[in-house]
Amino acid sequence: MTHSEQINELATALSKAQGQIEGAKKDSINPHFRNRYADLASVWDACREALTTNGLSVVQSAENCEAGYGVTTMLLHTSGQWMRGTLYLKPAKDDPQGAGSALTYARRYALSSMVGIAPEDDDANAASEKPTTAAVMPKGYSNWLADLQAVADEGTEALQAAWKASHVANRDYLTRTDNKAWEVMKARAAAKVKA
Repeated sequence: MTHSEQINELATALSKAQGQIEGAKKDSINPHFRNRYADLASVWDACREALTTNGLSVVQSAENCEAGYGVTTMLLHTSGQWMRGTLYLKPAKDDPQGAGSALTYARRYALSSMVGIAPEDDDANAASEKPTTAAVMPKGYSNWLADLQAVADEGTEALQAAWKASHVANRDYLTRTDNKAWEVMKARAAAKVKA
């Protein structure tokens, strides 16, 4: 990590911001490991207001080099003081999809590290071990799923309302065992809105 000659004002502002920053909400699902994690938008939501209120901003830039894909994160203060660090990742598959995933992952973790956000690290934990518990279908799941699929024909707003009103066990089972079906329902509901 590098920084400006002085960081006293930046450190004071960051200390104040960290007192206001909350944990990032785990509102996304990793389809490969079927677990919840805080995506990049959630990490930004957790810190944006606290940073701005305290005269702080963040700039992230991407690069491609021999070490893999890198994201440089720079924390700036209105005084002109700054600090920056670079996180390099090498994706398992070096194609546009792998590069995009690696860069988004790096942006999320670099931002969290730079400003002190502490979401649980579900997707990294899952990467080191296979899930060991099989999903158990909740009682009444089949009827709930049929009802939810019917609601999808009423549009996105109706589907979202039905989803929020549903028992969490049904929602988790669907997203863990057949997330593609859920994505199809959302697309069908969105198409009804456009029609």
